[in-house]
Amino acid sequence: MGPMWPLVQRQVEFDAITASLTARSGGCGVVLTGDPGVGKTTLARFATDALPGEVKWVAGTESARSIPLGVFAHLVGASTSRDPVAFLSAARQALLDDGRSRDLVVGVDDAHLLDQLSATFLHQLALDRAVHIVATVRNGETVPDAITSLWKDGHLLRLELAPFSREQSIELIESVLDGPLEGLSADMIWEASGGNALFVRHLVEGALEAGTLRRSGGVWQLRGRAAISSELASLLEHRIDQIPADVLQALQLLTFCEPLDLDTLGQVAGEDAVEEAERRGLVRIVEDGHRLDVRYTHPLFGEVIRRRVGRAAGRRLRGRLVEALSSRAVIGPSNRIRLAELALDSDRSVDPGLLVTAAEDAIGLANVPLGERLARAALDETGGFEAADLLARALLWQGHATEAEALLQSFSPDSLDQVQLVRWGTSRIANLFWASGKSEKADEVLAVLREKVTHPSLVPIIEGIGSVCAVFENRPEEAAAAATAILAADRVLPWAVEWAFFGGGLSLALMGRGGCVPELAARSAAVADQIDGLLRFPAGHGEILALTLTGSFDAAQRRADEYLSLASTGRYVAWGLANILVGTVELARGRFTDAAGRLEQAIAALNVGDTADAISWSFPAYVALGQAYAELGRIHEADGIITEAQARNGRHVAVFGPQLMMSQAWLAAARGETSRAVALSRSAAESACTAGQFGIEAVALHLVTRFGDTTTAARLAELAGICDGQLVDIIARHAAAVATGDGCGVASVAAEFETIGALPDAADAYARAAIAFSRAGDKRRSIECAAAAEALSARCDHMSSPALVEAAHPLPLTSREREVGSMVAAGLSNRQIADRLFVSVRTVEGHIYRACMKLDVADRSGLAESMGTTVR
Repeated sequence: MGPMWPLVQRQVEFDAITASLTARSGGCGVVLTGDPGVGKTTLARFATDALPGEVKWVAGTESARSIPLGVFAHLVGASTSRDPVAFLSAARQALLDDGRSRDLVVGVDDAHLLDQLSATFLHQLALDRAVHIVATVRNGETVPDAITSLWKDGHLLRLELAPFSREQSIELIESVLDGPLEGLSADMIWEASGGNALFVRHLVEGALEAGTLRRSGGVWQLRGRAAISSELASLLEHRIDQIPADVLQALQLLTFCEPLDLDTLGQVAGEDAVEEAERRGLVRIVEDGHRLDVRYTHPLFGEVIRRRVGRAAGRRLRGRLVEALSSRAVIGPSNRIRLAELALDSDRSVDPGLLVTAAEDAIGLANVPLGERLARAALDETGGFEAADLLARALLWQGHATEAEALLQSFSPDSLDQVQLVRWGTSRIANLFWASGKSEKADEVLAVLREKVTHPSLVPIIEGIGSVCAVFENRPEEAAAAATAILAADRVLPWAVEWAFFGGGLSLALMGRGGCVPELAARSAAVADQIDGLLRFPAGHGEILALTLTGSFDAAQRRADEYLSLASTGRYVAWGLANILVGTVELARGRFTDAAGRLEQAIAALNVGDTADAISWSFPAYVALGQAYAELGRIHEADGIITEAQARNGRHVAVFGPQLMMSQAWLAAARGETSRAVALSRSAAESACTAGQFGIEAVALHLVTRFGDTTTAARLAELAGICDGQLVDIIARHAAAVATGDGCGVASVAAEFETIGALPDAADAYARAAIAFSRAGDKRRSIECAAAAEALSARCDHMSSPALVEAAHPLPLTSREREVGSMVAAGLSNRQIADRLFVSVRTVEGHIYRACMKLDVADRSGLAESMGTTVR
């Protein structure tokens, strides 16, 4: 039994229908028009069920179309008269003889299938306003004139029912699946269904049945082509069966190669067939630059047609397309990929050189599953290193590190020339370091390359990937120096530029020199089409960090969105990596719910392959998600994801160690363990400082300030002179104002945070200002700042922090008494509190006693209630 499908409320249309069916003047009803499956009948019946009066339904069918007044037979009874006028009169009397005609609603489903007499009868009822009418008519069908005149003459309101929006489709699917649907999968289902309610339902049920729609990490993902249920296929095949043979063949050719330029399809299938397909609304002609392309009007027709083509026929049809496409110049990656993919499954021979080139093209366009398929075919044909290297690169990006390593190890470095050696070595390093987490072995391969590669144009590639290894192993200064030297040279090869951008961009951002990174990003953009397409996404992490750490949040958002737009439909790894970049910006701007959802989906999308736990490029998502959960007060989930991050930690991601400690600090703060949150933040700052990550050190010390410490101002003033951008300068002035209890100064800095878009920082700053004013006895300003803090907290999805809690619940407690009270409210025992604070149980009891005395409560329960906070 399939899942239960609820009705998606279309309130505007529902209100229009019910109003037209209860009106006492003007028209007497409504005609719903729309494509098959768009939900006309469902909505019409739902609306009539809400009416107090009687509703009588009829339905037009092909079989009843030849019977005069056939669809109304069960309502009006049989007649012996053969005179149409007498027949209609008798029918009218039978339908309306109870004297309550004005309250009667007649519903007509598929009114375009009514016989002429039934259509005339319905028209007369509307003309006389004898009843209210709701009818449905399918777009693209021949409709009797009597029905058409119902809305043309103003008797009935015509309401075109549009397909679901993307948001409505997602709402419907998620309500059925009882869980979040991955954004990329939602796009695929929505585009395949065209928002058609019936198609959405059958696509989801077909994908569930086929196992291509499944849950991963709590997120539903569609992997592979959209599956079509047998019921939906039969519905669509009925329409396909009416298509002439030559038109069907044109559609069969198109299903193997969509889109296809108009001239090529006309050459292979015949121009008349293509024109007839367009006239029937089966295909559409769209402009693509100077070319006209043919596409299916609805993608599901292509899927059904594909299913009907046998293997032998498919090989023959693809062969015809290969022959036609090969007769013209094959220019550009997309054309080479298309030709190679067609040739693989055709009855024509395949050029191994084309397979190799097309595989490289596919990997360059981030379509690694297709790159893998083409590279495997090329390797089967040639057995050569070029094909093997391409296959290894496709595998490592998909997390299949074991197979990739075995493939590369089958070639001895001594048997390769220097160009091949560089490709062999960089692929192995990438696979060992970022797909497997084996940084020591990757360093060994790097040493081999440095020993054997001597050509001046190739050495920068080795040093470029070496800079990335260095920064991930938390040696950012070394990485930045190597990258800067590479990019300062003339005529640097694309791979050297990209590796240098990856290592240099991330290291400079972390070091607080984010102002240098946009120039590196511009160099990378100039060679982006000459390297693996997926590499640009983890390499872009440094660019996004540089923009956020300098306070350029709007620019960071724009760049992250641009990266996301590059991750086109069906490229799951690219989509996951791009969402890490967008999630990083959303987190900095306080869009915690959006960031959490996006990062959850990124982790699920990247949780692939035989070494998914070790994939380094997904590690930042775990760290950021832990912080997002903690700031939302989702403590259990934060604890779980941070534990997962710790299990994946190691030398291969050592650079993210300080950021992981900051996520742990946020978790401690969410638990009410403020002193531990401060200690963890300080440890993060010290670790970052030791490594030269001065930008991260500034953020960590800012966190110390946000958690209530007043001793960070001096070091932050130093860092403001070291780090680029306005953010660290604002952070330093914030710390100075907090240290002196300057409420006006803190409030001024809060406004600056708000202006640049750092809303969580602004919320905490306003809360600190409220606390400062309260201590100074300025109640009015304290209330104003507390209100501003609360308003910003609401804009940040009701984030939680120690400052916000204290500002919202001003109590006559010391910071340690407040911390102990918060832990009591969280349900911790005295022993647990003592263990977490590294004090004795007697000391905890003393804090609780003094807090109870100050708040005039009798016991722990009263203290917990007075704290006004609970763990969510």
